[in-house]
Amino acid sequence: MARHAQEQEELAGLSIEAEDGLCVVRPRGDWTVEQIGRFDRPLRKLARDEDAASIVIDVSALDRLDTAGAYLLGRTLGPGRELEESRVRGEHRTARRLIEETREAFQDCPSTQEARRGPVAVFASIGQALESFVLDAVDTFDFFGRTVATAGRTLVQPWRLRWTATVSVMETAGVNALPIVAVLAFFIGAVVAYMGADLLQTFGVSVFTVELVGVAVLREFGVLITAIMLAGRSDSAFTASIGSMKMQQEIDAMRVLGLDPFEVLVLPRVIACVLMAPLLTFAAMLAGLFGGMVVSWGVLDISPNFFIDRLQSSISWEHFFVGISKAPVFGMIIAVIGCHQGMKVGGDVESLGERTTASVVHAIFAVIVVDALFAMLYLELGI
Repeated sequence: MARHAQEQEELAGLSIEAEDGLCVVRPRGDWTVEQIGRFDRPLRKLARDEDAASIVIDVSALDRLDTAGAYLLGRTLGPGRELEESRVRGEHRTARRLIEETREAFQDCPSTQEARRGPVAVFASIGQALESFVLDAVDTFDFFGRTVATAGRTLVQPWRLRWTATVSVMETAGVNALPIVAVLAFFIGAVVAYMGADLLQTFGVSVFTVELVGVAVLREFGVLITAIMLAGRSDSAFTASIGSMKMQQEIDAMRVLGLDPFEVLVLPRVIACVLMAPLLTFAAMLAGLFGGMVVSWGVLDISPNFFIDRLQSSISWEHFFVGISKAPVFGMIIAVIGCHQGMKVGGDVESLGERTTASVVHAIFAVIVVDALFAMLYLELGI
């Protein structure tokens, strides 16, 4: 085997000569992927130093030629879709056709450019990021529209809804997330109470720590902690599971079998998140209030009975309904973004990782933006 490879390598050769003002490239022997590596550098130098229009290839001495060798020879002739008859000399069974096909295949490939620097490059990067953000947002709204259309069709034909899949997602994305959501909400409530007690004690009104904890947890922190945990835990799982199915062409198989991926994969996840987000938010509210009560008892000596009585008398039910009303919207946003990114996964693992990361980032960003819009809306309504 080694001797045969050595003999094959000795067959491959290259000579460059000047004739009548032209630069004639004469490849000889077998120009296949095993032998042409050593010719890459001289051909690159030739294409860089000589005028492309003056380079001619003589294929008379060529034996075997594959696409790798044809690519090197075609690249030497310079850019352009059309290959003039005079640019390739000699008789060969497949050389001209292979060179033309490789030149056409690589014509649309971006050329290697040096990285730009300076203010122009900064603004160019900002523009590219903004364009990518706008296109992704439009694509997400399109995906949301298809999901709504699928949900409407399912309402008309409720037997098409996959209840088993929906209940399974409710368990994995909702019930199994309850412990971590409750623990985080407990510590958030404790931190708010501790910071409030430290600040309000300086004004002699530390008793208002109860109102601070109640409003913060019921109105904002309970639902935000739930949404962020769903985005980090369940949203990434949605993207990874759908993305892996996309990589293994299982989604294409569903379409071949006449199944709608939105009906089978997307809608059960959206319904599960919309239903479980308010329940998780309610549990987070209770845990946050309990954390605030524990800190108030330990730091301010406010007994649990006094904490609960003051919470009932001072905190309006409006704060609870404001927080709980945002939960289904956040759940829907998280599920739609997670499924959308999963559907956009390509055929490699790198694409799966990128889309999983983008899923979490986009979901958290969307939740914060929508929460700000809710805050302005409720402020205008006086709620």
